[in-house]
This record gives sequence, structure tokens and C-alpha cells, in this order.
Amino acid sequence: MKKAATLIFLGLLFLMTGCNFIPSVHPLYTDQDLIFDPLLVGVWADKDGNLTWTFTKKAEDAYTLLYVDEKGKKGEFTVHLLKVGDRRFLDIYAADTDIQQNDFYKCHLLPVHTFMRMQQQGDGLQMASLKQDWIKKYLQEHPDAIKHEKVDDGILLTAQSKDMQAFLLKHDKTADAWDECSPMKRRMDKPK
Repeated sequence: MKKAATLIFLGLLFLMTGCNFIPSVHPLYTDQDLIFDPLLVGVWADKDGNLTWTFTKKAEDAYTLLYVDEKGKKGEFTVHLLKVGDRRFLDIYAADTDIQQNDFYKCHLLPVHTFMRMQQQGDGLQMASLKQDWIKKYLQEHPDAIKHEKVDDGILLTAQSKDMQAFLLKHDKTADAWDECSPMKRRMDKPK
């Protein structure tokens, strides 16, 4: 039952915006890495306007993200923006889940962090995540490259924050390592 709940939760994350996500036990950031950019606050949508990401300020160093998919289903996340080297990343963590199950079931869900490389230029937002297939193959060939566990057919990162940051920067320009998501554009309506 625990494994099924974890797979359901991870599956939902993987479906967001069609991008692949590699879950991590630890956040990508340390307190020293966090930044806040007020230009991220607002409503962002894909080219068809079917998917929206609404960022609002949660704290001095955090955002709340309301993600709405093409079917109108919503998910709420806590997001931290961080700078590593000259790159910006988003660390995404599910807020309280609204799963209609009992407490015993809910305590078996595995809370994880996911992350995306982010580049913002004016009213455009481009995000990318590590490709599942790439990291699986890479870790088969280099099993000690970063701490991880194999979970069924997926990878769960268990490395500490600074080790993950170093790994991402090392592979920032690695061909075929990153999955570029659909570009997002700022919508003019205000977050609710």
C-alpha cells in the first residue's frame, strides 16, 4: 500500500506540464542559496493557455504555486527560488495534500522535492527538468555520481543539497540531459 501511494504521488508530479521530474528526499537549496524575485509573482500560462502556474509571495524567501492543468484540476505547492552559480532553479514541494483518504493512508505518502532549471526573460519563462531516461542511464554507468535509490523503474535522489547542486551544475550543458518544458508567458490577469 505504501509503495502504491508513493507511486501515485510521484506519477502526479511527473505528469505536470509534460515534463519529467526526478524526486529528491532533500531540498535543492540551503538557506544561503535562496533568493526572491518579485518578477516571478504572477500568472504564467503555456502557449494555449491550458496550463497555468500562479506564483504568489508566501514569505520573504518562498512562493506559493497554484498549478492548474488543462482539465482545471489544481495542485498547491511551496516553491523556493535559488541561485546556484549563474543558474536559477525552482525547488517545488507539495503543500498539504487534499487526498480524500484517512490519516493512516496519508501518512504513507512520501513527501518529496522536485526541481527545475529556470530562466526568466521579460514576460517569458522557460523551465527544464532532468530527463528521466538520461539520469537512469547515467547512473547505471556512474552509480557513485550522486546518492540515489532505485524505486521500481524510477530514481529517488537522496543526496544532500550541495551535492545535488554540484551535480546539476556539472551537467548543466550536457547534451540530452535536460527536458525543456513548453515556454510560459505572463498573463495580464492578477493572481487571486
